[in-house]
Amino acid sequence: MSAIRRKFGEDYQVVNTSRSMTFSAPVKRKRQRFVEKNGRCNVQHGNLGGETSRYISDLFTTLVDLKWRWNLLIFILTYTVAWLVMASMWWVIAYIRGDLSHAGHDSSYTPCVANVYNFPSAFLFFIETEATIGYGYRYITEKCPEGIILFLFQSLLGSIVDAFLIGCMFIKMSQPKKRAETLMFSQDAVISQRDGKLCLMFRVGNLRNSHMVSAQIRCKLIKSRQTPEGEFLPLDQCELDVGFGTGADQLFLVSPLTICHEINANSPFFDLSQHSLSNEQFEIVVILEGIVETTGMTCQARTSYTEDEVLWGHRFLPVMSLEEGFFRVDYSQFHNTFEVPTPPYSVKEQEEKSSLTSPNPLPVAPTPPSPLLGNGGRGGRRERLLSADYADHIEEQASRLPRKLQRMSSTNEEQLWKGLKTGRALPGGKASSTGDLPLSIQRLRSSSIPAVRHGQREERVQLLSLDGDAQEVEMEKHRLPAAINTISAPAPATVQIPLAGNRPEDNLPPKLRRMNADR
Repeated sequence: MSAIRRKFGEDYQVVNTSRSMTFSAPVKRKRQRFVEKNGRCNVQHGNLGGETSRYISDLFTTLVDLKWRWNLLIFILTYTVAWLVMASMWWVIAYIRGDLSHAGHDSSYTPCVANVYNFPSAFLFFIETEATIGYGYRYITEKCPEGIILFLFQSLLGSIVDAFLIGCMFIKMSQPKKRAETLMFSQDAVISQRDGKLCLMFRVGNLRNSHMVSAQIRCKLIKSRQTPEGEFLPLDQCELDVGFGTGADQLFLVSPLTICHEINANSPFFDLSQHSLSNEQFEIVVILEGIVETTGMTCQARTSYTEDEVLWGHRFLPVMSLEEGFFRVDYSQFHNTFEVPTPPYSVKEQEEKSSLTSPNPLPVAPTPPSPLLGNGGRGGRRERLLSADYADHIEEQASRLPRKLQRMSSTNEEQLWKGLKTGRALPGGKASSTGDLPLSIQRLRSSSIPAVRHGQREERVQLLSLDGDAQEVEMEKHRLPAAINTISAPAPATVQIPLAGNRPEDNLPPKLRRMNADR
């Protein structure tokens, strides 16, 4: 025990799961099991009616499946009845021929069977013939053809009875059911974390040195449930994955192994927690199959675990140790467990909590810090406005506008592109080109320039402005070309331009009309 404490630390507690121990806690009423701990299925078939004749049609399997006491009784009765019937037939032949009246056969009389005077002598003659003892005192003579025919029938019948009964006894004695007695299962199953995942685990072991060839393990969950349509399914069977997809269900059963079932979204225990475990009613049936190495026959061992035999937050004690030249298995610790820290929540609850504590944010294209935009606390909104992703978003919104507004926006965009490419002076008095502008601002140009079209009585034009300090705004004005200064000029109020004339020049203020006239 001290060696185990040095290996696992001082903060663990060994739990002895032996059924011989008594506890002061109130004992829960033992419910009916579907499969006993020794593997026997607790199912009885009744009200077969006329289906019992099917057992007679498969008489050999019926005799093999019977218990030993019934097999021995049938074995003894079959031979006893056969001997008595055949001895009676020999006695009847002697009686018909009159051999019984000649108590002392003289040399002039030839009986059917020599020295058969009564029923006991006829019975002894049959036993000597059947067992091929042949004492030589009683024998068939050539003057009895009916005796010769009966002798042939006796030989054939005796061979059939011997083959049938001895074959049944041999098959029953060589059944691999007793091989399953040397395959061990842990008395309890445990639930704890392994590799960061909550798992249901139990242990299997082989007491013999002979191996189980092609050993495979399967698990079934037996639980009653009701379908959404209202159908009640008693003892519904559900498969538990113990590594079918990864090959972990194929065992090399040389030493005790711990079988693991990962509890995930596909597991029926996905919403099982430590609290709900005490209120559940289920049974886990474990089936271990393999080929006996010495006989080549298939062996199957079974056991089951109810909800009372599943320990939350426990782990099995190690049983393997390295000795000089070999590994030693200590089966005294095979059923013992110790407590480990385990979350009392179900996997479903843990996933919900993890999704709430760490939500996935929407993907935003990161914009590197630029001296043009500054690194102040208010630069986040500027970076979002001037990012390429946000420009794509604006263009996508623009594509959703009515067709008439889209034509207005495209016309103004073409006029701006034409002016920027030719280098023509804009209202700021300086010539500039689109190559001098950052890409994000170039893509934002169409959404920032007001549009005026014919036939509209009144239109509100609102210019976007960037948030920031006064110094940042002035610095940006000096660094940006004149065209962009005009675009990004702050417009705190909405500018309303009444459209009174048919031509756009008629709607301009007098000062701008004089400037156009000068040009």
